[in-house]
Amino acid sequence: MRLLPNYIILLFLILLGLELNAQDSLSVKTTRLTEADLVAGENYVIDTIVDGKAFFKKTIEPLKKIDLTKELQDNALASEIDKKWMEELYNTSLFDTIYQDVTNLKYEAVYYPELSTDTLKARLERLNPRTPFNVEYNPQLENLIKRWLKNRHQSMERLMGLSKFYFPMFERELDNYNIPLEIKYLSIVESALKPRAKSRVGATGLWQFMYATGKQYGLDVSSYVDERSDPIKSTEAASKYLAKLYQIFGDWDLALAAYNSGPGNVSKAIRRSGGYKNYWNIRPNLPRETAGYVPAFLATMYIFEYAKEHGFVQHKPQFNYVETDTIQVKQMITLDQVSEFTGVEMETLQFLNPSYKLDVIPYIKGKNYTLRLPRNVVGAFVNNEKEMYAFAKAEFNKREKPLPQLQNLDTRIRYKVRQGDYLGKIARKYGVRVSQLKKWNGLRSNNLKIGQRLIVYPRNIPAIAKASAKPKSTTKFNGKTYKVKSGDSLWSISQKFPGISVQDIKDWNDISGNKLKIGMTLRLSKS
Repeated sequence: MRLLPNYIILLFLILLGLELNAQDSLSVKTTRLTEADLVAGENYVIDTIVDGKAFFKKTIEPLKKIDLTKELQDNALASEIDKKWMEELYNTSLFDTIYQDVTNLKYEAVYYPELSTDTLKARLERLNPRTPFNVEYNPQLENLIKRWLKNRHQSMERLMGLSKFYFPMFERELDNYNIPLEIKYLSIVESALKPRAKSRVGATGLWQFMYATGKQYGLDVSSYVDERSDPIKSTEAASKYLAKLYQIFGDWDLALAAYNSGPGNVSKAIRRSGGYKNYWNIRPNLPRETAGYVPAFLATMYIFEYAKEHGFVQHKPQFNYVETDTIQVKQMITLDQVSEFTGVEMETLQFLNPSYKLDVIPYIKGKNYTLRLPRNVVGAFVNNEKEMYAFAKAEFNKREKPLPQLQNLDTRIRYKVRQGDYLGKIARKYGVRVSQLKKWNGLRSNNLKIGQRLIVYPRNIPAIAKASAKPKSTTKFNGKTYKVKSGDSLWSISQKFPGISVQDIKDWNDISGNKLKIGMTLRLSKS
């Protein structure tokens, strides 16, 4: 028992040694300096005092406040490349093409030796157990798949690139409502992943909601906002609607048909077919567009699922979904204000926030409106939030409402785009907003061409005087034109001229609807 105190003393000494070693290792890491080690001109603070002797360490400079307008500038060449690629992905003509393909599907045999019938049958057989849809071989589906593989390879590659951004959003919402994840391919058929896509009957957005149906499922549509174009909110609404349709029909193929043409048309087709409930049996009795709807969905699913086997190159979009985040706005702001303050390209902001019709994010009590930004900008935005809103408020306060008066005084000018011009630069020169320039000129993007002429209603008085001193241009339109013939439509004309979409023809000729008059002359370029 007398040995116990000795053990206690020994244990105490061991613990003391460990502590001293720990302190020694810590001192090595912190690199304490004596007074003799100090260098003139450097800033130091006292780190600790041991036995009356002071030890020093270098002071740590505080993080400087970020000047967003300087810190977030992009490389000009890389930015231009991104713009062109974003324009390619976010293309109106792609939606026009897919819409016409679905409504006028052709099932004639196509020569495509790269995919044999036996190979297709085997792949569809493997795909069928993985999905609740009836993925069964039939000659019409084979011909459609081969037609698209042969004629739409490039457009499918573009869609695969864009899907990298949208599909993660869709899958999360579909999973929340226990909807088959393959439904994500329906958005390709519906809108070609164009958030602001609008059909001839007014269906809008990624999931092509009509106004009344969108309202029924909680999508806000107002002068400022159209949530049918919001990727997450519209997917949530589509999930609710599809879940209800599946509850009614008990079959996902029929639920898809009902999503396209309404439950009433599907129930009529069931009656006319003699009571069949299989989609392929009632298909001859469905409206023409719906008859091509499910085959288009199945063909899209096959091509995406077997993209690697068919040699598709899946381009990466500018952002992945996980590389973005949202901020709830606390005050009305515009996307061009955010662009000017953060340096983020306007095209990027429009791509990430497609539901704001006028590029304005309103602030309404009881509503939850958010701004989606690249994740690497979110922290800097939040850290400078007060300055952002102060900047926006100052911008709004500058709008003294002289614009209508200036317009009445015949101060409209025509500005010719020069080398190095961009919308923000022109807007600042004449004291107007980027969104106003786009509205006056029917611009759907921020891309400009050298020599392009813009209509401007200046608020900047010196700019008006300078512009008015120049003689008015009397040059006529020298671009390519087309005279409308009997049987022509916007779609058929766009198909005659590669690279020109229906929306392009509308914008260049100030056409709001789809009606054309025989004999009218259409411009086929902006200038």
